[in-house]
Amino acid sequence: MNSLRRPLIAGNWKMYLDLASSVSLAKSVAAGLPADAPEVMVATPFTALAVVGEALKGTKVKLAAQDCYWEKEGAFTGQVSAFQLKDAGCQGVLIGHSERRQFFGETDETVKKKLTAALENGLLPIVCVGETLAEREDGRTFKVLETQLTGALSGFGPSQLATLVIAYEPVWAIGTGKTATPAQAQEAHLFIRKTCQRLHGDGFAAGLRILYGGSVKPDNVDSLMSEPDLDGALVGGASLKADSFLRIVKFSAAVAK
Repeated sequence: MNSLRRPLIAGNWKMYLDLASSVSLAKSVAAGLPADAPEVMVATPFTALAVVGEALKGTKVKLAAQDCYWEKEGAFTGQVSAFQLKDAGCQGVLIGHSERRQFFGETDETVKKKLTAALENGLLPIVCVGETLAEREDGRTFKVLETQLTGALSGFGPSQLATLVIAYEPVWAIGTGKTATPAQAQEAHLFIRKTCQRLHGDGFAAGLRILYGGSVKPDNVDSLMSEPDLDGALVGGASLKADSFLRIVKFSAAVAK
């Protein structure tokens, strides 16, 4: 981790928890943050945004959604726009998560449209990229990452992407219990940074925060975060329990001193 980039720990609650459990978890996380905590964000289901946002008012924990639509409004049944998310109190949004790509037809083109909408509405965008197991075994990891990054980030100026966060999530490590080794994660993160350097320049790449997502747990976060190009974590299952998520957060805070 580079001390010049403030670490970010984001919890992705996916399609879990009822409203009462969501509020309870949010309050527990907020209450357990140390004074020197990194930036912390939780991405709840759409149904919990309002109640969790209310529970987090006045705390250091930021609220994010797990997806958005690129149009402001219209006849798009089932969609929620970036404008509506901002209105509901969101400060951030996940874009292009591998599960959206795998199950719901997300493409590099739609990721770019959603990124545009998020930026226009002042949301911190966390754009997810990563390869499948077959792509890694075929030696195509870097090609996949380059294609996803170029598709999402081309056409913007560096200043437009000042708030951008990238999350590297190897698909083969999500929900499988498998985790990229620290060396594998660092290799991918460094490639992402160099690709962004080519796209938008040295200054942009140096300040870009790149998170690791893929079975991050209290017992592996220390070694992952020791790598110089890992600036935080996008946490799945371990973010659903306050004690495990706070352990991850507190490690990051200790390293950030």
